[in-house]
Amino acid sequence: MPGCFKKTLFALASLISFVSFVLIVVAMGTPKWMTGKILCKTGADLVNATDPELVKFIGEIYYGLFRGGKIRQCGLGGRRSKFTIFPHMVKKLNTGLHVMIIMFLCVAIFFSLVSFGFCILNAIKVPYRAVNGPAGACLWNFLAGGFVVLAVTSFMAAVKLHHLTERIANFRENVFRFVILEERFEDCFWICVASATAHAVNLLLIAISGIHFPKIKTKTEEVNVTAEDIMY
Repeated sequence: MPGCFKKTLFALASLISFVSFVLIVVAMGTPKWMTGKILCKTGADLVNATDPELVKFIGEIYYGLFRGGKIRQCGLGGRRSKFTIFPHMVKKLNTGLHVMIIMFLCVAIFFSLVSFGFCILNAIKVPYRAVNGPAGACLWNFLAGGFVVLAVTSFMAAVKLHHLTERIANFRENVFRFVILEERFEDCFWICVASATAHAVNLLLIAISGIHFPKIKTKTEEVNVTAEDIMY
């Protein structure tokens, strides 16, 4: 049986792995990875709008991995619309990169559950095989956190290098052209960052569990038995 200190650390690590799993699932299902402000360039140019009038041509957009929405402002009031990435819009995006982001997160979900199981195992007992012990728990946490980092990095590349927001904003816009004024990474993006951080914390906890702290020895007084003590 593992010691109380080690058992506590692995129990905490298992809880963190499960929380990471929940965070990734929530992030994937929520359409708030990115928000921004979009300017209806065509409408603004048609009326030669100046700075005070540009407010009438500035709309909003938000999207996640699977769906999103936008408010079009082209001088005639705001028009709300919603869209889905699959199956139509993905053809206009960098399909390979977008699918890779989703695959990275799915793999991270799997490894988070595996690390959860390994941490529970190490909290209950000391495994006979080394691969099932702290070394295995470290491996699965490293892989889970690594795939989340890959997904986050790929999403940043899609936004900054492949102009993901601009492509989504101009999807099926035959008359008007939109330009991006502002982009902000939202809660779901930072939730994934928190998930990767959680696995880094787990690696630290597992490393601490392997430290052998010196035991405090108490000195026992030597008992001197004399002949008089035996008589009494």
